[in-house]
Amino acid sequence: MTNRLAKDGLALRRFRPYQREVALAILDSVFGRKGLTFSVEIARQGGKNELSAQLELLLLTLYMAKPKNLIKCSPTFKPQTVISVMRLKDRLNDAGFDGIWTSELGYIVRLGNARAIFLSADESANVVGNTAHILLEIDESQDVSKDKYTKEFKPMGATTNVTTVHYGTTWDDSTLLEEVKESNLELERKDGVRRHFRYDWEEVAKCNPDYLAYVEAERERLGENHPLFLTQYRLLPIRGGGGFMSAQQRAQLQGEHARKHQSERGQVYVAGIDLAGEAEDAEGTSLRALKPRRDSTVVTIGELDFSSGGEGVREPFVKIVEHYRWTGKKHTELYAQLTDILKSVWRCRRVVVDATGVGEPVSSFLRKALGSRVAPFKFTSRSKSELGFSLLAAVNSGRLKVYKGDGSEEYQEFWLEMEKAKSQYRPSQTMNFYVDPSQGHDDFLMSLALTVEAARQYEPKTAKGV
Repeated sequence: MTNRLAKDGLALRRFRPYQREVALAILDSVFGRKGLTFSVEIARQGGKNELSAQLELLLLTLYMAKPKNLIKCSPTFKPQTVISVMRLKDRLNDAGFDGIWTSELGYIVRLGNARAIFLSADESANVVGNTAHILLEIDESQDVSKDKYTKEFKPMGATTNVTTVHYGTTWDDSTLLEEVKESNLELERKDGVRRHFRYDWEEVAKCNPDYLAYVEAERERLGENHPLFLTQYRLLPIRGGGGFMSAQQRAQLQGEHARKHQSERGQVYVAGIDLAGEAEDAEGTSLRALKPRRDSTVVTIGELDFSSGGEGVREPFVKIVEHYRWTGKKHTELYAQLTDILKSVWRCRRVVVDATGVGEPVSSFLRKALGSRVAPFKFTSRSKSELGFSLLAAVNSGRLKVYKGDGSEEYQEFWLEMEKAKSQYRPSQTMNFYVDPSQGHDDFLMSLALTVEAARQYEPKTAKGV
């Protein structure tokens, strides 16, 4: 049946060559009742979700006379499961089934007697009791708990010998997807049956010139070895963590410009402020693991240059030109000095300040004193991860440079923290970066990251025509 489908082009005609290759293998297992488990890695925006939706459309069509289920799970119900449901409905309408398919309970799509059931793989989701007869799909498998899959999803196909497909991109070497992939590669070596399919961005780009242009721009922005580019586009797993910046990245960060102590006419300045003290989140849980205890308040001043990036560049070149550090000084004692430095000495256009826990009053005060140019930043696991990724992107692309050595304590402490900084990779493509408290502080590191965020947020004013 698979060969006939390929020859006739039924539902496969829209596939790119690599999508068709995966689809034929999956359909062969489904129709042959082989019960194989596949792992499919396709670079981000490479069409894995479209592949999944078209397979669902085809299988619902072929089995619409039978009371059978295909099941798809995603790491979260909103937005991932909801998006999958919407995509299948769109494909059903495109195929002429508008008014024929029906929706049940908000997560089931029925075509005739066949049903596609969409479930959340969140740890708290109650999914036990469902049976997969046609196909079991695990979307973004790298973000699904191994225990959740093994205990609750895998048994759904036990009595039906169902074919299972794990879709996703790489992350670290401890994910469910990586485990399935390694198992599949070992089985392939034994019996020669292909179970693992991998198509990085270069493979996808062969079929789509627009995608080539997009990913090349992302490579320029992030850097070839940025964790997100490595995993999402090159499909290379990162190995658990380690040093936050390599020796090469620290060398890239080193600039040749001199340190400054006040603003220059015609230049644009931004600041990042990391505050001393330990913060707590909204639930009262200590953020020490996210943001270890600090003894100093650090202000980093960045000078922006939009000229080197070409017309329409979104993120500017940032030259770090000054550092301020206060140790053992109460926040209330710094209010007047901070305001004067940011407003009068540097005329900062954008200031991003740590507003987590005890930082919130400082952020509120500065906003009242300086207006909307001050942006509070709340540290969470997600927001801190994004901050770290943005910092690495700025370093990798050469958009961030620090003043040359001046022998100061601030300069020495800054580079000590850059050398000691560590990274820890977490599920759902998140990362923590920090300096182990036993090795020092990370005030300068966080202040630097907040300065990059200030530069990212700043939007230069453009002249309006009369």
